[in-house]
Amino acid sequence: MNPPDLHAALLRALSLAEQAVGLSDPNPRVGCVILAPDGRELGAGHTQVAGQAHAEVMALRDAAARGHDVRGATAVVTLEPCSHHGRTPPCCDALIAAGIANVVCAIEDPNPQVAGQGLSRLQAAGIRVELAEPAVAAAARELNIGFFSRMQRGRPFVRLKSAISLDGRTALPDGRSQWITGEAARADGHAWRKRAGAVLTGIGTVLADDPRLDVRLVPTARQPLRIVLDPRGRMPADACLLQPPGEARVIGPGRADLPALLTELGGQGINELHVEAGPTLSGAFLDAGLVDELLVYQAPLLIGEGRPLAALAPLAELGHARRWQLLEATSVGQDLRLRLRPT
Repeated sequence: MNPPDLHAALLRALSLAEQAVGLSDPNPRVGCVILAPDGRELGAGHTQVAGQAHAEVMALRDAAARGHDVRGATAVVTLEPCSHHGRTPPCCDALIAAGIANVVCAIEDPNPQVAGQGLSRLQAAGIRVELAEPAVAAAARELNIGFFSRMQRGRPFVRLKSAISLDGRTALPDGRSQWITGEAARADGHAWRKRAGAVLTGIGTVLADDPRLDVRLVPTARQPLRIVLDPRGRMPADACLLQPPGEARVIGPGRADLPALLTELGGQGINELHVEAGPTLSGAFLDAGLVDELLVYQAPLLIGEGRPLAALAPLAELGHARRWQLLEATSVGQDLRLRLRPT
């Protein structure tokens, strides 16, 4: 009898967890696979809409639907099973009651209500617990980087997206920017919007482009909240952004404190904040050190005079320039997608 291939099972569970993107927020994206002692898959599942079943319960249900007995089986899960009562019962209890013998977990849950207690409860019930290798743990954390940010820092993970020309312009001098990048890059950008709990822009972008800022170029089960910062009350009542699908929120005078806004959004369950804004607001986020990742699409065209990616405070010397680490450079259609994080 061949033992289960736990690495392959973890990768399978991660692929299931990815299916919870755009579905499970504010809950983390989790996948679970249940394996027989001979390595056969008995059941699999991922986290559903908040308030509905978590990945472990979905996998147990799938095994039952297939007619499989899971007693003595191994549950492979991408995040520590929860040990607290939220809108659903603890997943630990479900695994214990089902007779699971082993649990392989990619990474511990950063939620203070769990934070190792789930694994301890499983061990106390006689279940053997094993943590995944660092590479798998890193992939599991990356998939839920916004959830980790909210649990550990009390605020969302902030991703600032921009589309620029070869000469670093994001729009013509009058603010028009449709379209710098091609269709493939725009669809890819919608996939990143789908990850977010909220998409934020400034009133300048609304007045210049009248964007919708919803997710429509890729399938999604839910729309992110759309937020407009409008300190002088100039939001048009008929703006596209205020129309369905999804909800929109206009933040007006006296609410321009960005760190306080991030804390507020974290308290409201926003894991990832996707910022698509003009140079003024983008510069404010960058100058305040609030951007966790830059998502930049560079198009093979030259604009000349126009608006920059961000209006930043001037530097006294070049050595003070902010440095970023390049995570990836990927061709998307005819454009180049760059992802960078602060060093």
